[in-house]
Amino acid sequence: MVKTTRSLIGEIAPDFTLEATTGENISLSDFDGSWKVVFFYSVNGAPTCKRGCLNFKEQYELFKSVGCEIIGISQDPKNDHVEFKESLELPYPVLGDPTRKVAKQFGVPMHLGQFPAKSSFVIGPDRTIHHVYDWLFRPRNHVAKILSALSEVTDGGQFK
Repeated sequence: MVKTTRSLIGEIAPDFTLEATTGENISLSDFDGSWKVVFFYSVNGAPTCKRGCLNFKEQYELFKSVGCEIIGISQDPKNDHVEFKESLELPYPVLGDPTRKVAKQFGVPMHLGQFPAKSSFVIGPDRTIHHVYDWLFRPRNHVAKILSALSEVTDGGQFK
């Protein structure tokens, strides 16, 4: 049975290792002990993907202030990410998943068989998935939804 993004809530997020724009390998387990948001987007430069990445950039300090790291992943290879990350001045890691292996582990679907979905995952310090939001055509709403989900797992600004 193929897992969907929604069926992963309450499960342990699969560990992965992908190459970042810096050339270093980054694993999800590098962030164990901290809250994190892993978001998948289709390709660099697509308008909804660009807007989604910029929305996370605009709220990055807020996420960091509550101890939450942001990790962006797309199917583009590292070389394509370097220029994209630099041009948008993205402060968080951007990782390449050209084979979509990690996207598949997270149940991120392909729409109409050719368009990778855009999905965000709120993941706890123990790698439990607490919230999933699929944002195919609503990049402006997804960061607000993720922040709202984070507030549900906090108590007075402190994570439970």
